[in-house]
Amino acid sequence: MAAVVVPDNLKSAVTHPSYYEPDVNPTYRDLAEHYGIAIIPARPRKPREKAKAEVGVQVVQRWIVAALRKRKFFLLDEANQAIAELLARLNQRPFRKRTGSRASLFAQLDRPALQSLPITRFQFGQWKTGLRVNLDYHVEVDRHHYSVPHALAQLKVDVHFTADTVEVLHRGMRVASHVRSYQPDHKTTVTGHMPKSHQKYVERTPLRLIEEAQQIGPDTAQLVEATLTAKRHPEMGYRSGLGILRLAKSYPAERMEAAARRALRAHAYSSKSLESILKTQWDRVPLPGALPLSPPALEHDNIRGADYFAAPLSHPLE
Repeated sequence: MAAVVVPDNLKSAVTHPSYYEPDVNPTYRDLAEHYGIAIIPARPRKPREKAKAEVGVQVVQRWIVAALRKRKFFLLDEANQAIAELLARLNQRPFRKRTGSRASLFAQLDRPALQSLPITRFQFGQWKTGLRVNLDYHVEVDRHHYSVPHALAQLKVDVHFTADTVEVLHRGMRVASHVRSYQPDHKTTVTGHMPKSHQKYVERTPLRLIEEAQQIGPDTAQLVEATLTAKRHPEMGYRSGLGILRLAKSYPAERMEAAARRALRAHAYSSKSLESILKTQWDRVPLPGALPLSPPALEHDNIRGADYFAAPLSHPLE
């Protein structure tokens, strides 16, 4: 592996050419850093600083491409084998104005100076620069949102993402790293990136909500559990459960339990219904008990009853 590469100022390699400090394409720069190569682009309007790559391309076109222009290949391996034979012949071909060949100069000068390849393979990554962090301290990459420290909300960051990872950098320093997710319109959030006020809500799982409601009373816990299961979406039930627990800060446990019993009886599984019961003081009204039994039927000679019709006839009908 070469130690220094001197490319031309093509747009795919050099983003902004400069006489002193050119801006190299970030992905190209990562590739060079992985292999331990220094990239020194040729200065603008200085053709003599360019490498002799264009001359090498011309030689290959004359001695390999032109030699194979009339041959037909039906397999890629056949074409590669033919190219390899002509390439070996080209490298062994003696120079006209100097001693040796391309193969001998490579063995004498280039091979001793080559670096060994790295152990790991290069993983292709892409860059997005100047992305503004949303108010919810998340940044979007391919329709998926990744969290950053909440102090960076509405600031600009750079994102480097590969097939497996997503890295977020601010002023050249990495501030967040995530496993890449391909679920659109979803969020990957690290609890440490959230404000303290948000973290305490994350720790409140549905089971934790029921346990907190159990401290108020069994009827309140039963109402919270019924609310969590009655909602169509888990987040809707979670918010309703939080609303029920919030009411316990304004009303005593006795009233909460009475209101919860009435809400359970009416199948009103929401924090708004419970709040309405408490505000209108319906919790102070006793719940109606079982319906009283109907009074017994009056006994009279003209009232026959069911037994009369169940007995067989004692005389024929006239």
